[in-house]
Amino acid sequence: MARKDVMKGLMGDADGGENPPARVDAAKPRYTKGAIGAVSRSIEDLKRRSVIDVDAKMIDPAGLKDRLDDTDPDLAALMDSIRSYGQQVPVLLRPNPNDPERYQIVYGRRRVAALQKLGQPIKALIRDLDDQALVLAQGQENSARKDLTFIEKANFARQMRDAGYDRKIMCDALAMDKTLISRLLSVADRVPVRLIEAIGSAPNIGRDRWLALADKVKDRDLVEQAQGDSSDARFEAVMAALRPPKARVKSPRQVKASDGHVVAEVMRKVGKTTLTLSAKTSDGFDDWLVDNLSEIHRDWAKTRGE
Repeated sequence: MARKDVMKGLMGDADGGENPPARVDAAKPRYTKGAIGAVSRSIEDLKRRSVIDVDAKMIDPAGLKDRLDDTDPDLAALMDSIRSYGQQVPVLLRPNPNDPERYQIVYGRRRVAALQKLGQPIKALIRDLDDQALVLAQGQENSARKDLTFIEKANFARQMRDAGYDRKIMCDALAMDKTLISRLLSVADRVPVRLIEAIGSAPNIGRDRWLALADKVKDRDLVEQAQGDSSDARFEAVMAALRPPKARVKSPRQVKASDGHVVAEVMRKVGKTTLTLSAKTSDGFDDWLVDNLSEIHRDWAKTRGE
């Protein structure tokens, strides 16, 4: 679904002559009949077609949690752009179903965040949309920008499924087919939400490595292992904690002469003993030992009564 098609569908007759989506109850006009009702409906129609200034303090978040990181590294650049050129494109809001005097974000979350930090009013179109239309818009906004990481998409898909949305709606929201949605859910279902949130967005960690983590994590609690200065580093720390510990390498035992210098080194492993002599420091002892090894073994065997 193209971005402009999503916006066209959300904005209804303001963009293409189509009927607007069903209104939420909280936003219905108070009067519906007679002359007063006609005026009320006319005012509502004008509001739907107009870009209005909305106090940034009157806008609430809505939809599903799509971002795993609390900060947006590119938000400062967007704020600089708005300072210089103003808000060029309006955002899309809907009346808050729980408080009709307030609004919720449908489309344009980063612009709203930037303008809220700047303390500037927000130019917005107002549409009465249900929760499904809101989540579709949220998913399409992220897909159009292509900046959600793999695990953020997986977490978003999990939230949609848990909220009761069917696979077709999930596919439309994320602009993916059912196979890709299944892969997202495969990771989101096997990696605990607490661990996903502890790691964060992991922008440089792709599908294959998240699948590898999902295969290994099983029921282990690894939240405390998610340590690091960046989200990618926290992912690597968790993967390191899942690797089997390396066998401790034993240091060789040194055999010393009466004057203290090292004659040989002995390394013992399972089923094997290795004797190492340095030709530089053994002063010919290595050659003598090789020449007399059979006799030494014979004398050793005699002590065993063999």
